[in-house]
Amino acid sequence: MRELLRELEQAVQQQKPVCYTCLVETRGSTPQKPGAAMLIFPDGSQAGTLGGGCVEAEVKRRALRLFESDISEIMTFQLDSDYGWDDGLICGGRMKVLVDPIKSEADFEYYKSMQQLLESDQGCTEAVVINPETIDGGSETDRYLIDANSKVVAWRGQQEPPSQLWDGLKPIKNRPRPYVNAGIAYLTFLQTCQLVVVGCGHIGQKVAGLASDVGFEIIAVDDRQEYCNTERFPDAKQLIVGSFDAVLSDLTVNKDTFIIIVTRGHNHDEEALGHLAQSEARYIGMIGSKRKVKLIFEDLLRTGTPREALAKVHAPLGFDIGSQTVPEIALSIVAELVAYRNLDTLPAGYQRTSLVEEIKTPHQTS
Repeated sequence: MRELLRELEQAVQQQKPVCYTCLVETRGSTPQKPGAAMLIFPDGSQAGTLGGGCVEAEVKRRALRLFESDISEIMTFQLDSDYGWDDGLICGGRMKVLVDPIKSEADFEYYKSMQQLLESDQGCTEAVVINPETIDGGSETDRYLIDANSKVVAWRGQQEPPSQLWDGLKPIKNRPRPYVNAGIAYLTFLQTCQLVVVGCGHIGQKVAGLASDVGFEIIAVDDRQEYCNTERFPDAKQLIVGSFDAVLSDLTVNKDTFIIIVTRGHNHDEEALGHLAQSEARYIGMIGSKRKVKLIFEDLLRTGTPREALAKVHAPLGFDIGSQTVPEIALSIVAELVAYRNLDTLPAGYQRTSLVEEIKTPHQTS
């Protein structure tokens, strides 16, 4: 979406008319989900996609007719035999698509605010009126940009949002998927979560690749340049090379940071966890057998790490799926990361009591 908005900005600066189109509601099986967006230019070219096939072609055909007007429109498509796809399959769902002609800098103001919100990566919601009959006031295609603090920062259409908008709004911090409530479509833009991979061996490398594919921003950390480099971690936002003691002491961690500790040995894992256990990271996980984890916990308790800090550590790391190979281990780890990111907890069947509970302090054994 960020790249699409940059292309939209460039078109406006060059005084080229363009139609912004966005999928705002789906039912049943559809080739794309709400939030998918596409730009359509007067010559029929496009940027982005709504999923291809005949519906996309029909959206383009209708959008080209709107270039002469200043009117936005919600288009509805029933995916039946009239709208087959390139592979000949029929999805059998329904799609509602917003089509908005953009002709001037004034038209772009709303999108400029959207661009700024997305660039800030704090998370935001776009509310689009798609059924004005079910709300008090407002017109179809009225739109409102709502920041992470639930404040309207921009609108396109009527300035005053309908009261039902607030009834249906879900906090963006809870990472809701796009949804519809009381005739209003809520398109969610979620904050990117940072994943710090401490240890750049085979498992760390594979986890980083999979985690990047599902939207994590990767920071790779190791004390070996030959392992922590752009060739092995091409998608990493940042590569940090240095002794674990030095670099982890200075690592910036916030409440949206995820951390996994997958170094090459017991001592390095313990050193890393000693630095990070009391950080404000949203998630900390450490790889290893139950025996190894308990030994590390025992050492850190003796050296003063609070029990409650260790109780928050997910270890052994990853869902138990019978993993045997490096790709399978990485898959089990990333599945746990995604679950915790999206649900803010682990599914009931995968929750487990911390191994620190099995460790008695000298006071408890006396």
